Amino acid sequence: MEYTVQKLGRLAGISTRTLRYYDEINILKPARINSSGYRIYGQAEVDTLQQILFFRELGISLEKIKEIITSPNFNSAKALKEHREQLLDKRKQLDLLIENVEKSIATTEGRMTMSDKEKFEGFKKEMIDENEKKYGKEVREKYGDDVVNKSNQKVLNMTEEQHKEVTRLSDELTKTLAEAFKAGDPTSETAQKAADLHKQWLTFYWSDYSKEAHAGLAQMYVDDERFRAYYDKEQPGTAEFLRDAIHIYTNHKK
Repeated sequence: MEYTVQKLGRLAGISTRTLRYYDEINILKPARINSSGYRIYGQAEVDTLQQILFFRELGISLEKIKEIITSPNFNSAKALKEHREQLLDKRKQLDLLIENVEKSIATTEGRMTMSDKEKFEGFKKEMIDENEKKYGKEVREKYGDDVVNKSNQKVLNMTEEQHKEVTRLSDELTKTLAEAFKAGDPTSETAQKAADLHKQWLTFYWSDYSKEAHAGLAQMYVDDERFRAYYDKEQPGTAEFLRDAIHIYTNHKK
């Protein structure tokens, strides 16, 4: 079956403007242009649009989607299976949050009591899932499944007081690192304080701390563009500065 822009837009629940934009950026071209100048989409384009919308639902950028679906190694059947697994994980997360809200309502109405740990369970699970989606593959390859699983469990067991403390440490680290970066010396007392704060922050997530792993993580902040972008968002070069400060702190030799 073939569709015009209007018909495909209605079928997929998206605007014709979106479909035209997808054509402009070469992520979804029509099968052909008819004699009247209308874009015509066939079954292959419908299937591709479904994949695009699946990826968009998972929060993946159009630039990344284009890179994925135009790759010569792209396998639509495999992609659908991966979509299914990711959506099932998302459903588990939503079910946990819904359960958390229902318990909160019951607690507010006096029908039950809810521990502090239960109050934050859904949000901690959401944070773990988000980190797994963004960095899980690389971190698991670098440190192994056992280390990552233990770290995730530590987050799930985190108390409200621990959560407040790790948040405070994160804020202090950001402030101290910015101050040290302005001075420009990774060996300075302020820079080394930032490295120590980073270690303290890590211990809330890592079951076991080692200087070697700390130094390796600091290097990943530089090598991985996502981590680099996070640290460099205010001042370019901050990721490398933090790496250098941590390498000095851990006596790591390049």
